[in-house]
Amino acid sequence: MAVRADDEAVLIDSPIFPDEIEMLPEMLRQSGFEPVGLLATHGDWDHLLGRLAYPEASLGVAESTAMRIREEPGVAQKELRAADNQYYVRRARPLSLGSYQALPVPGKLELGGHELELYPAEGHTGDGMIVFARWCGVLVCGDYLSDVELPTWTDKALYRATLQRLRGLVANAAVVIPGHGAPLRREDATRVLEEDVAYLDAGIVPRGRFTAS
Repeated sequence: MAVRADDEAVLIDSPIFPDEIEMLPEMLRQSGFEPVGLLATHGDWDHLLGRLAYPEASLGVAESTAMRIREEPGVAQKELRAADNQYYVRRARPLSLGSYQALPVPGKLELGGHELELYPAEGHTGDGMIVFARWCGVLVCGDYLSDVELPTWTDKALYRATLQRLRGLVANAAVVIPGHGAPLRREDATRVLEEDVAYLDAGIVPRGRFTAS
């Protein structure tokens, strides 16, 4: 997901497959979205591949994600190789995270003449952040509010707390971008959120969900 403010843009998370990554810079350039940097909502490998498209760009992550990367050196790369082997994917070069900037969360990050709002998003994993571009109504929530995947968590209480935090943010968003699945209008994101709460509380599986992350 690329977000632009004035003449600056940032790429949040990443596509997965090599052909998508190869096409990404030219596609964004033609659309007027040439990223000045990268953001990752959390430290799972499938959210860190922006580095393959923009190897020289700065990478910003939540302080909790920076700690995860330090404490789990090489884990994202190992999991990427395992996924590639499973799906017979070949890449031109291995993933190298290089240096990254730990961002205070909650906090704000300047972009053009506006600010990205950063909020904690623990529960699915032990790290992560939500990114809200309030000026254009775009909410990027990582691995939450998917319309195709069931919720998965490492800490159920923290997952529920993140859903509660998202409730107020979704109410002020025009479109919600989950890490997996389609972009959602506010009304659809609210429905998915309520379905996820029901799944956490009572194990009620939402109709139409067919996989788990």
